[in-house]
Amino acid sequence: MARLGNVTLTIEKEDDSGSVDATSYPVEKGIPMTDHVEQKPDEFSLSGVLVGSSYRSDYEYLRKCMKSGTIITYVGRNIAKNVIIVSISGTMDASISNGREISISLKQIRIASTPWVKVKNSGKKKPVSNTNKNAVYRVTKKGDTYWDMWKKYGTSIAQLRAWNKYPDRRIPIGIKLRVK
Repeated sequence: MARLGNVTLTIEKEDDSGSVDATSYPVEKGIPMTDHVEQKPDEFSLSGVLVGSSYRSDYEYLRKCMKSGTIITYVGRNIAKNVIIVSISGTMDASISNGREISISLKQIRIASTPWVKVKNSGKKKPVSNTNKNAVYRVTKKGDTYWDMWKKYGTSIAQLRAWNKYPDRRIPIGIKLRVK
């Protein structure tokens, strides 16, 4: 007896497999090989019978889980958590009067967790601190250049560029430009 999600099965055979993808490209000496190996999800194959008065609804439940990608747990000889049903097939014959043979393929899903934590907003606005209380601004006119402002205010051209972010030959007219 085995259990897949909410369904009890009589399993005759269980197969499990695991594999990795390894790079086919050269790896530099001294570089860890783990950077070039990718683990694939574990896969399980089950074959057995689904019997009892509810075998039709159990089969439909398993098909619904497969189609919707529902993550379930399998408990039999193997225990597999976080699996989805990849394929399911069944055969009905005269040897089983109240059930059907069933073959199921499962694939384990690796669930990632994130270190990101949502911060709760209190709704209150924090006061904006103005660290440049002594800053001097000037409204630009046609023909203004950083060189003119350096001559008039003594602030280096590199500092003027860093504060204002406008290209030397394209300073807009009529904007407030920080000069000190």
